[in-house]
Amino acid sequence: MACEFVIPGERSELLRSGRVRQYVVQEVLPVRQLAEHIQAFKLAFRSTGPLALLDHFDTPYSVLSQFRAVEPSLQEQTLDLLVKAVSQHSSDLPAVLDDTTLKPSARLDHLNALKMSCYLLTQLIEAFDNQNYKEELANVGPVGKARKLKSKSGAFDWELARAHALQVLNQLLQLEIRRLWPMGQVEEEFSRLITSCCCHILECPSIGQVKNKATREAVAHLLGVMIKRYNHMLGATLNVIQLLQHFEHLPPVLAQSVTTWATEYGLKSIVGEIMREIGAGEGGRESTGARCCAVFLTELADRIPEIMAPNISLVLDLLNGENYTLRNAVLAAMGQMVTRVLNGPNLDGAAREARDRFLDTLQLHLHDVHAHVRNRSLQIFTSIVQEKALPLKRFQSLVTLATGRLCDKSVLVSKNAIQLLASIMANNPFTWKLSSADLHSAHEKELLKLAEMRAKFVGPSPDIQLKPEEEWEAMHPEVLLAISDVLEGEEELELEGERVAAGESSEAVWQRIQQLLNDTKYKPAVRLLLEAREQFPDSAPFSMEDRNEAKDGESNSRKDGLLKIIQACFIGRADAGVELPAPLAEPSAEDDQKETQEPSELAKQEVLVQYLKDALSFASKIEGAIEIVSKFLSSKNPSVVQEAIQFFVTISEFGISQALVGMREMLPLVWSKEAGVKEAVTDAYRRLYLNGESSKPQTLVQNLTALLFDSNVDSIKCLEQLVSEFVQKNEIKPAVIQLLWERLTEKVASTPLERRAAVILLGMAARGEPEIVGSNLETLYTVGLGPRVREQQDYQLARDTCLAIGKLSQGKKKLLGGSAISFRLPSDHQLFSHISDAVTDGFCSPSPHWRPFAEAAVALVYQLSENPDRLCGHLLLCCASLLTNHQEEKADDPPSEQTEETAEVKATEVCPDSPSTLPAHVLGNLIATVGHVALQQMLHLERAVGPEMQRRRLNREQQEVKQKMKGKTTRASGIEEELGLTEGSADDTEAELVRSICEAELLDDRQLLSAFVPLIVKICTNPGRYNDPDLCTASCLALCKIAMVSHDFCEKHLRLLFTMLEKSALPSIRANTMVALGDLSFRFPNLIEPWTPHLYARLRDSSPAVRRTALIVMTHLILKDMVKVKGQISEMAVLVIDEEESIAMLARSFFNELSHKGNAVYNLLPDIISRLSDPECGVEEEPFQIIMRQMFSYITKDKQNESLVEKLCQRFRTARLERQHRDLAFCLTLLPPSERSLRKMQEHFECFADKLTEENVYQHMMGIAGKLHRGIKPELKALVDEFEQRLSRCHNRGLEEGDIGELPPNPAVKGPAKPSIKKTAKGATWRGELVTPRLRKPRQPSRRMCITFSSDETSEEENEEGVALECETPKMTSPIRRSTRSRKQRHTRDCTPGKDSGD
Repeated sequence: MACEFVIPGERSELLRSGRVRQYVVQEVLPVRQLAEHIQAFKLAFRSTGPLALLDHFDTPYSVLSQFRAVEPSLQEQTLDLLVKAVSQHSSDLPAVLDDTTLKPSARLDHLNALKMSCYLLTQLIEAFDNQNYKEELANVGPVGKARKLKSKSGAFDWELARAHALQVLNQLLQLEIRRLWPMGQVEEEFSRLITSCCCHILECPSIGQVKNKATREAVAHLLGVMIKRYNHMLGATLNVIQLLQHFEHLPPVLAQSVTTWATEYGLKSIVGEIMREIGAGEGGRESTGARCCAVFLTELADRIPEIMAPNISLVLDLLNGENYTLRNAVLAAMGQMVTRVLNGPNLDGAAREARDRFLDTLQLHLHDVHAHVRNRSLQIFTSIVQEKALPLKRFQSLVTLATGRLCDKSVLVSKNAIQLLASIMANNPFTWKLSSADLHSAHEKELLKLAEMRAKFVGPSPDIQLKPEEEWEAMHPEVLLAISDVLEGEEELELEGERVAAGESSEAVWQRIQQLLNDTKYKPAVRLLLEAREQFPDSAPFSMEDRNEAKDGESNSRKDGLLKIIQACFIGRADAGVELPAPLAEPSAEDDQKETQEPSELAKQEVLVQYLKDALSFASKIEGAIEIVSKFLSSKNPSVVQEAIQFFVTISEFGISQALVGMREMLPLVWSKEAGVKEAVTDAYRRLYLNGESSKPQTLVQNLTALLFDSNVDSIKCLEQLVSEFVQKNEIKPAVIQLLWERLTEKVASTPLERRAAVILLGMAARGEPEIVGSNLETLYTVGLGPRVREQQDYQLARDTCLAIGKLSQGKKKLLGGSAISFRLPSDHQLFSHISDAVTDGFCSPSPHWRPFAEAAVALVYQLSENPDRLCGHLLLCCASLLTNHQEEKADDPPSEQTEETAEVKATEVCPDSPSTLPAHVLGNLIATVGHVALQQMLHLERAVGPEMQRRRLNREQQEVKQKMKGKTTRASGIEEELGLTEGSADDTEAELVRSICEAELLDDRQLLSAFVPLIVKICTNPGRYNDPDLCTASCLALCKIAMVSHDFCEKHLRLLFTMLEKSALPSIRANTMVALGDLSFRFPNLIEPWTPHLYARLRDSSPAVRRTALIVMTHLILKDMVKVKGQISEMAVLVIDEEESIAMLARSFFNELSHKGNAVYNLLPDIISRLSDPECGVEEEPFQIIMRQMFSYITKDKQNESLVEKLCQRFRTARLERQHRDLAFCLTLLPPSERSLRKMQEHFECFADKLTEENVYQHMMGIAGKLHRGIKPELKALVDEFEQRLSRCHNRGLEEGDIGELPPNPAVKGPAKPSIKKTAKGATWRGELVTPRLRKPRQPSRRMCITFSSDETSEEENEEGVALECETPKMTSPIRRSTRSRKQRHTRDCTPGKDSGD
């Protein structure tokens, strides 16, 4: 073959000749002839080898040109032939290349065969890739079993064939094929042919899959060979950048390829070239390219950080760019370098400086403007800390920075800040116990020891001494001046100055010169030195000669020589080039050893003190972050809550004292609806208390006991849930339960608090396994309710014992029918005798713990006894007799024996014939017991008797069904069963029976409880006479509990309850009554509904405890739809800014929950605005704005925003005061600006045009216009400009005829407008103009105009001195006014309708 094969740019170029002796395809064979020609090609290949391609090139070229039309078998045969040709050619070429006698024509044949085979193979690979990609797109839908079977059944696996073909090409390119070219240089077209094929393969989206791993590696090695052997460095760099810009799947693949080039082929310089291109912005011009470049840099830094480290400066400019993903990538690269390259104790100075620069940059970006960068910086620092690559000196500052990021506005940043703090704690360099108290005591101790050592080693504090060098620097000018003066007056030297004595040694003269210098006698010292040089010319240091002394009379060199000698004499060492005398130069060996030992011990102590100081500072900073992290336990983000839980687990393991507070605060999360949070809490307590050393019985019991101390009721309930769950899963060992029993019975020495904790923990465990208490019931009540407890009056232990025994009632016997029978004990059981004895023995005790114990005892009797009413009735009689006996004993005692300190009350109600007195706590104990017995009796009827009656009925019905199956049925019963009337009527009958018993029998005159009711009512009615706080509180609670029993009794004494709610001087009575009325609202809603305004009134109680209780009660009532939400909801809104943070948090939580109930907040917002902006009953302007920001945050729908704009604009007409104008304008600014809202404001411009003369209103409106300018469409810009111009004209010149029309008269002056209902959003309605309609009752003329609202209705005045009369029972809800008492009376006189006749 005499012609030359030229690699074409396009395939069609081979069909036409471009120059002389260029190879041209003679004919593109038809598809039907391809099989025959391929067979001929095979035969030629077998005979002549790869050179057969020179004569048969047209055959594979024809297959390539008509690839889609060719049968797959022919495609595969062609590919196989070409791969074999290239493989055999790579085997034959070494001998050809080494043959020096090879003719040029033969060399040209081999070159043409090489180029032809490589061209055909690469083109065929691309064709197969394109076909395979199209097939994958066609099979995207069905990805199931059929597709897998198809891939298995096929004989041709393209992935394997492609990898093999690339490996063959790589094997060929490893040879010195450039020697085939005439100039010894591979042509650029050949290099481009190979690299283009590689890039085409990389563009396939599936290249990153596991099945293509061999292909990826082959491409990487092929490109590596091209870069190293064929000068493809620049082209590869540009290819990498271009591929990153256009293909999002390539960054990990290219990062692996670059790693291969740098490590296996030694091409480290290409890493710098790529980084230079990325740093110059070539990869980040588009968002996709920037993101891919960021991923590429991150992946590359993860693989070869040591190679990237010298080139990191090339991408530092990206830290100042706008793209945050590139900033993250550079920071991640720095983190990898710090962790894996610049880590360890053997770093040199340059490496330390580089590490510190990287860490400084990371710390700087903790305050980046973008949250994702701050988040990434925290993650990088977390990995650095976990890899122990953070220098010791940076721990303190990093804790401070991480604590500051806890308050970041981004939740992700806060989450990672918590994670970083936990990692710092887990990897801290100080100690495994970081209790600040222990560290403080150790630091103080070692500091005192250090002071003693310094006093011992140094002695008394001397004056500050300078070093000889420093003293010489200070006296140098004066000495030089003295030398000049002495040399100038040398002729007078013999007349004055120091003289060398006869027989005086040179060492003695030396010391004399030193003394003169110390005494600042510089001229005598110089004169003595000059004489010593004459007397001791051969003794050091006087033997120094002035080598540079001039003969012309210049004295500078002589001055320098004398200055050096004097310096040597003063400093006392050979710094000036003088050998010192032995006595001055060498100290004694003993002194040197002593001076070496003492500073060594002192230095160790100083290091210890500094270590303790740093550890204490570190622990203090961690403790400072605990309070902030604890707030995240109530976050709505589950992942943040889990990180906070993990943080508290970590600091608990390191002994931080405040960690126990966080562990208690996370306990309520066991009730979380998020499964992940609940599991995290359970795992946290399992890790801290059940794993490792903590799992030992003694340690576990001690830890749980410590957790119980100072815990409230809610925390104990949550802990009970955890312990019961652990018991159910058998994670608490029997040895722990055994140790608790031993503590309770004092077989193991324990304090009273530990005994009580043991009972509580046994009760918790019994909830998960009731048999724990049931198997040792006698031991429990013998110890917990025995004589010793009664003697010691340990009623807390007795109460906890009753609660623990009460867990037995949870173990119910399951029947075959699915019903259950509660566990009951006979009435003569010893348990009840112990309970009765314990209650009666302590009845007269003044202990404040007796009443909780009595309530628990009564509840236990009703839970476990078969006849609880009889036992409790007997118990009440015993207590009443004890009261009577105590009263008689008091009457028999002489007056001198009755102390004045005892609180006493009249007892004529119990014993009418006796005028004597008795202690108030005794009567209070009786009343408290009576109230609880009444409540438990009612609960017993509803929860035990009623279900038992139902169970028995079901048993009877089952028996009847069995009889009916035998044929004993009637038609009527069959009809009733079909209609479902039998069971429903039976259920109603049982419920009605229980209800009638509670109404008619429990408080009947023949019942025991009725005997105590008059006494309770009288005490509650006469708080002035019975003024003991404890007695009044007990009576109020008893009255509330009895009111729960009967509807009639509740209705009769309801006014008394509300009187105590409003007028009681004791906050405890008001709070307890509020809780009771909340319960009554669920039991008797129709009775409580007219009194709802009085419930709202407690939201502005002076006592924070009452406000908090009222808020909780109203929250439950409103969210459960037991109370109609009206205008009084503004009282709830006011609590958002309550001075008590806990109350404000509860108020915000209420509105958060209310916002989830459809359009509730949207419907209530007008009433809230009206009431809070009213100067009579509202709030100040600044608190109003805070509340409104909270309220408007729940308005998220566009239709609601549009409707609110319209209604607020219309409200300007009814508002008379400037304050109301400002409030309405401020509310408008809280709504998000939009085109629709702008058009609504333009439509209703006349409503607020006359108010724009007020500066604040105008500024608010201009602020709205400014917001509209920011995101408005270009076509609406004219509309916004027009709106601003109208605002400015009305503000500057008032009303003009051209701007607005004639304003209608103010409807607030003429009278209220008629309400109109308009649909504004789905499921929501608004009252037009929000003005109160005219009431039916005539209103008295008022002296001052009063604005009314749609939710306001008439109100009745209450008697402020006594109990309200029957005629005062409210029939309609009343508005709540936030005003003083005098203002309320004046407002009532001026603005309310006439009073009822009862007033």
